Amino acid sequence: MEKENEQKMPRRKFLQVGGSVLAGGTIVGLAGMLFHKRLVVQDVPYGANIVTPQPDIPTSPYRRVTSIEIPEEISTFELAENKLVAATAQTVYVYNETGELERKFSRFENEISYEDNRISYGENLRGTAYLNGSLYLLFPTHIEVYTIDGRKLREWVACDEQSDYCEIAVAPDGVFVTDAANKNIHKYTLDGTFVKFIQSPDGFVIPSYSFGITYSDGVLYCSNSGRHRVEKYTTDGEYLGSFGEAGAGVGRFCGCCNPVHLSHTATGDIITSEKGIPRISCYSPDGRFQSLLLDTKVLGGGHTAYGVKVKGDKLFVAGANRIDTYRYDQTAVAQTACAACVVNCPLRQGITV
Repeated sequence: MEKENEQKMPRRKFLQVGGSVLAGGTIVGLAGMLFHKRLVVQDVPYGANIVTPQPDIPTSPYRRVTSIEIPEEISTFELAENKLVAATAQTVYVYNETGELERKFSRFENEISYEDNRISYGENLRGTAYLNGSLYLLFPTHIEVYTIDGRKLREWVACDEQSDYCEIAVAPDGVFVTDAANKNIHKYTLDGTFVKFIQSPDGFVIPSYSFGITYSDGVLYCSNSGRHRVEKYTTDGEYLGSFGEAGAGVGRFCGCCNPVHLSHTATGDIITSEKGIPRISCYSPDGRFQSLLLDTKVLGGGHTAYGVKVKGDKLFVAGANRIDTYRYDQTAVAQTACAACVVNCPLRQGITV
C-alpha cells in the first residue's frame, strides 16, 4: 500500500530543475517527478553550481510558428509519423499535423488481463517512443505497448525489481531504457524479452533524472549527465566514445547534471536540451559543437529542461502543458546563433519571416 500511494505522487519535478535550484521557473518541464526513494543522490565532483546565463549569448534565429495546448501537464511526448503524441501522467493525446485533437485514450480503458502482479498501475508515464505502428509507453517499473489509436498490444515488467526507468528509445533491433536507480541501460527485444545490460566504461553518474537516450542511424546516444557528456554505443552495447564537457558557456554542459533530453535530426546531428540554464543545442554525430538553437530567452526562462523532438525542418519543444513548433528564420542575420553554420542541416530549410 505504501508503494501504491507513493506512485501516485509526482516523482521527478524536484530533480528536473537542476543544480541547487529547487523551484521551477516560467515553464514546467517534461516528466517532472519527485525524488524517488530508490535513487541515491551522489556527491558529484564533476559539476558546478548553477550560474546565471551569460549576457552575450546570441539570440536564436528560430521562430515559434505554432503551439498546441494540452489539457493537462505534459509528462512526455513523441512524433509518430504524421501525428504528435502528448502523454500526461495517465492519458495519451493524439494530434494531427494541424494541431487538431484526433483521439485520446487512457491506459485504464483497455480490457486486458493483467497477470503480473508486480506491475503497479498507479505509476505515471515517464517516456514514449514510436516504431512501425507501435507506441511504447515507459513507466518507472514496466513498459506498455499500444497502437496509435489506443489498442493495447502487450506489456512487460522491468527485469530488475529495483529499476527506476527514466527514458526510452526504440530501434529496429530492440527497446532501450535508461535506469536511474541501477545507472545502466536495459535492452529488450521489441516483444519485451530481456537481452542485456549496457554499462558505461567509466560508470554512469546520474545524480538526478537526467538520463536521456536517442537512437540515430545504428547508434545509441545517451547522457552521462553527472559527467557532463553524451556517450555513444552500438545497439549491441559496444562503447563508441563520448563528447561534452562541463561549463556554463555555450557548447558546454552546466550545473550538476546535463544534458537532460536528447534528440536527433534526419542527418544525424544530435540535439541536446539542458536544465539550469535552459537551452537547446546541436552537435555533429562525432560530437563537435555546431550551434545554439534555442536560448533561455526564446524558450521562456525558468530552470527546467524542455523536451525536444525534430522532424524535417521543425523543432518541437514541450514544457508545462504546451508544445511549440519552431522553424529557422532564413532572414536571420549572420551574427545570430546557427546562422553562420556551414553544415547542410535540414533544420535550416526554414521559413522567410
